[in-house]
Amino acid sequence: MLKSFAGGRFYGRTWGDAPPTVLALHGWRRDHRDFEAAFGTLEPGQGAAAVDLPGFGATPPPDEAWGSEDYAEALLPVLDELAGGPLVVVGHSFGGRVALRLARTAPERIERLVLTGVPLLPRAGGPRRPPAAFRLARRLHRMGLVGEKRMDALRDRYGSADYRASSGVMRAVLVRSVSESYEEDLAALTVPVTLVWGERDTDVPLDVARRASDLLGGAPLVVVPGAGHLLPTDAPDALRSQVAPGPTARPA
Repeated sequence: MLKSFAGGRFYGRTWGDAPPTVLALHGWRRDHRDFEAAFGTLEPGQGAAAVDLPGFGATPPPDEAWGSEDYAEALLPVLDELAGGPLVVVGHSFGGRVALRLARTAPERIERLVLTGVPLLPRAGGPRRPPAAFRLARRLHRMGLVGEKRMDALRDRYGSADYRASSGVMRAVLVRSVSESYEEDLAALTVPVTLVWGERDTDVPLDVARRASDLLGGAPLVVVPGAGHLLPTDAPDALRSQVAPGPTARPA
């Protein structure tokens, strides 16, 4: 059943018969339902929650182009509401960007991060280059020789699937988020991190996780055979085994 959080600023749901000790954050163009298979059945005394990030699922979009740090700040009231103690925060893809910023913003409230399929570092060899026709048009646009309407049409034609599927403020959020850098965050992080990666993740290849693990001082990296980028739905048992929400203490 859909549940509201932070006075209706977020929507999502909870699982289990105890206050959540896990908060799960979904990827781009996804929602809280990605974690149903992982946390839909928990042992007695366990609890987990997942929210729809602003602009996805049932949660309204932000009024302006937020970056991951803005999303993290917006989640602080949700942490207040769950407030049974430090949480394990699970972040998939875009949700992992937000989880990382959340751990930098409020480390005392995060017990551990479990990150999967998160673009923490650039791909080996750098980002994929746009087609030559688009690069030429972009250069001409900067020179004032190609109009904005034509550029919008070219962006829709040559942009990523996520870009083409986004519009308005959420397209601006996407553009802002993909330009972010996390090297300094990884090097300065004080919260323990476990990386859980699909062996066949082509969106964020395993090499990214290996290099991130090194920056994190050798953080544990669990490789899930046969799984792709959508690990929460491809291999929910593997994800749950690394999160392992513990029993919540009950009053005597």
